[in-house]
Amino acid sequence: MSKKRVIGFILGIIVGLFIYNSSFTGLSPEGQKCLAISLSGVIWWAAGVAMPGYVAFLMLVLYVLTKTAPPNVVFTIWLSPLMYLVVSGYLLASAVEDSGMGRRIAYNFILKFVDSFQSIIIAAYLLGLILSLFIPHPFPRSFLIMSVMAVIIKAADLPREDAAIIGLAVFGSSTVNSMVFLTGDSLLNTATASFGGVAITWVEWFKYMGIPGLIAHVLMCFLQLKLFKPVKTFSLDKQVVQNQLKEMGPLSSKEKRTLVWVLIAIAFWATDFLHGIAPGWVSVVVVACLAMPVIGDVLTPKNWAAANMGTLMFLTAAMAIGAVGAHTGMNKWIATVALPSYVPENPFVFAAIVTTISICIHMVMGSLLAVVGIAAPAIIAYAAPTGWNPLFPTLLVYTAVCIHWLLPMHSMNILVGVGEAGGGKYQDKEVIRFGAAQTAVVYIMTIGVLVPWWKIIGLI
Repeated sequence: MSKKRVIGFILGIIVGLFIYNSSFTGLSPEGQKCLAISLSGVIWWAAGVAMPGYVAFLMLVLYVLTKTAPPNVVFTIWLSPLMYLVVSGYLLASAVEDSGMGRRIAYNFILKFVDSFQSIIIAAYLLGLILSLFIPHPFPRSFLIMSVMAVIIKAADLPREDAAIIGLAVFGSSTVNSMVFLTGDSLLNTATASFGGVAITWVEWFKYMGIPGLIAHVLMCFLQLKLFKPVKTFSLDKQVVQNQLKEMGPLSSKEKRTLVWVLIAIAFWATDFLHGIAPGWVSVVVVACLAMPVIGDVLTPKNWAAANMGTLMFLTAAMAIGAVGAHTGMNKWIATVALPSYVPENPFVFAAIVTTISICIHMVMGSLLAVVGIAAPAIIAYAAPTGWNPLFPTLLVYTAVCIHWLLPMHSMNILVGVGEAGGGKYQDKEVIRFGAAQTAVVYIMTIGVLVPWWKIIGLI
């Protein structure tokens, strides 16, 4: 039992009890309860007191037992197609991985486009972007790409330093390749879309975030190529990769069925503005079809393990903070107390303030979803007098924390790949070096790319 867990556990209780039994001007009793429960939960998440799912369980029950909000508000995400997009996203990712389709795409891409060390780094970014259409979650995408990169690392006999650069490209780029499509990260993106309180289609997400996401790819990839140089001259025997592809044999019937159903899903996601069927319901139908005989027979009962219940509870609690905060008036109160009293009407100044606040909160809390869950509703309330579309502050917060990190704990996408156990082979020093420089990219994106782009397309 680590000291950090014990201290965090005690601190969370003390902070919660203090707020619960205090009185704050302008904050309703229900809002005070919400603040106490939410802050205690966030402290426990940040300190790693227990697996986030268990902390989330307790938070959700406390919201209900203390009558802070009714169950339909607390568990509102389960009444939305967004949650079912997350669940089916995990299952779709499992189908693509188990069928071998994702690995085949990666091998073919490398054989055609990789001929230098720099091209490997670029390939990591591009493969992540391509596979984000087929695999709606960054973790399985990263592990799949890393398994292919491991073949290259072995074939080229690369030292740990060079392998670490490749690993960091794979897992680091997953932060940015999740931005382009709504289904690029079915967990974080769908949660973010709901915080804005405005229904957003798959095409609308791409309209708002597609071009900025592609620009972020270029900036981040360029930065990594400048920061990290290989220590060994790169020479790849492509026959090794060719042999791996040959061992897979011709396209299997399982791969064909998976490809057909994923393409059907993409087609319906991209045309949801025409037929009005939410991406979540499309994904559920496709997943069900992948489990049926004759037309699917790809997903089996064991694939349900891919939909981690702890993660789903964590998502529910993170979403509940915003929903209960709005219901009780906590979000408006936080915006009044914690944010500047003056709301700048210049969107560039506003973006700079929001980015700074989001980064500061992220540095302390670590969890992307928790930061978005707390910061986005408060900043939406803060920006309300301007009359801007709520998606403007929401997507600013999202972008600021999605591509920002300093330590591995600041991004689960990067944390899962640390060291030999994660497969990325990189350590804290490489992550810190990259993350410190990446902070500049965050500001370039939010102020120099997002605001001008959104002004062009009419979001602001």
